[in-house]
Amino acid sequence: MARIRSYEDMNLQEMDVMKEISSIGTSHGATALSKFLGKEVRITIPEIQILTVEEAVKRLGDMEEIVAATLVQMSGEIRGLMLFVFKLDLANVVFEKLLGKEYQSFLEIDELAFSALQEVGNIIICSYINAFSHLVNVDVSLSVPSSTVNMLGGIMTVPVAEHGYETDRLMYINAEFILDGKRLSDGLLMLPDIESLNEIMEKLGVS
Repeated sequence: MARIRSYEDMNLQEMDVMKEISSIGTSHGATALSKFLGKEVRITIPEIQILTVEEAVKRLGDMEEIVAATLVQMSGEIRGLMLFVFKLDLANVVFEKLLGKEYQSFLEIDELAFSALQEVGNIIICSYINAFSHLVNVDVSLSVPSSTVNMLGGIMTVPVAEHGYETDRLMYINAEFILDGKRLSDGLLMLPDIESLNEIMEKLGVS
């Protein structure tokens, strides 16, 4: 079995495996968000791409756009991190449901709104990882979530800072939540370290 040395080494079969994992994980995330908001939430079939930071930013928006993000570290049998990026349209759905108000910018949100975003980001990531860990049959521990409001370009450099010694690429998962007929954009990055990525493939018998 050929071992993956970097994200760029992944072949079509291995990318399909990660897409299937992502499809199940994002579906569980949508279900958890639906229960949390008390309204139906669907999600589009995710696409998974290996991108540079600049390419990932272009997919999400503008380098200087202010966004919110939640980051969780993975440890145990699978190590790495998960990063969920909120765009304002999705965040305002959360704010309207929980706080009865919307914001024109993330720079306007108060501590209560910030806590709401952190909770939702954590719910989506945890639901994704729980589905993933059952599928792959691994034990994964998650850190306390860390959230921030910052420029998109600054936030997207965090994964590379964490794993830059292994790769300068990101595993970008692109899917959209659908609420009340509206497509709401977001960004999800699942970044297992390279050793963990090989363990995932071996567990699933992918050569």
